[in-house]
Amino acid sequence: MARPDLNLLVTLDVLLDEGNVTRAGERLSLSPSAMSRALARLRRATGDPLLVRAGRGLVPTPRALELRDRVRELVRGAEEVLSPARPSEPATMTRTFVLRGGDGFVEAFGPGLVAEVGRVAPGVRLRFLRRSTKDFEPLRDDVDLEIAVVEDVPPPDVVGRPLFTDRFVGVVREEHPLACPVTVEGYASARHVHASRRGSVDGLVDFALRPTGHRRAVVTVVDGFTAALALARASDLVATVPERHTAPARAGMRTFPLPFPAPEVTVSLLWHARVDVDPAHRWLRELVADACS
Repeated sequence: MARPDLNLLVTLDVLLDEGNVTRAGERLSLSPSAMSRALARLRRATGDPLLVRAGRGLVPTPRALELRDRVRELVRGAEEVLSPARPSEPATMTRTFVLRGGDGFVEAFGPGLVAEVGRVAPGVRLRFLRRSTKDFEPLRDDVDLEIAVVEDVPPPDVVGRPLFTDRFVGVVREEHPLACPVTVEGYASARHVHASRRGSVDGLVDFALRPTGHRRAVVTVVDGFTAALALARASDLVATVPERHTAPARAGMRTFPLPFPAPEVTVSLLWHARVDVDPAHRWLRELVADACS
């Protein structure tokens, strides 16, 4: 069975609205002869004359009257489907967004983000996940946004934008014997806790320290900055952590600038191409960017 020409629905909608072949042709930018051929095709497709002569004009048949509202609804529905999505109204939005962030993201930026979402979009729920791996597969599945330091070039289907640059600082407990201002010698001679998901004993800080001719003594390795700060708070260990990401966790501790050029990292916002033009997702991205700015 041949598939119907759905373009005829638009023609039929205009014809039934105008009740006049010439005016319908003008609206559709069709010549009178092309419009007459279209009406003939519609009559064959529906098995009904649709419009019949009455004096100088045309009147719709009962079948045409029966179809008029249905055709109009179909055409309007098709126009909506084939149009860009309308911007979502946050106040009426009902949706759950999944965000995956590195160590300290929720503590540093979660409260402000949750408060703003609650204020402007009470029907939106945020679900935070810890970023325990560097792969991008979760973005292809159920993660809406990822906040991370990107070490490798993302795949083509992952979109991103930089959020901010974070600088490493040193942190000790308030009563720590490390003298202020902290010198390179004092920093290097202290006992250090190092944060590494992979369990390595050196990282960006050690590479930045190397040109000074010193090495730090890493005596403890943990899997995140929050754990490093917890150990430093309860001992004489020195933790070296990104400043902005760890602001809440450093409360009540002594923070000092590193006595050598501090390494910096760029924190980026990442999402999958499937949601790039989604208005609700775009709204969330701007909200996260504002919360982190």
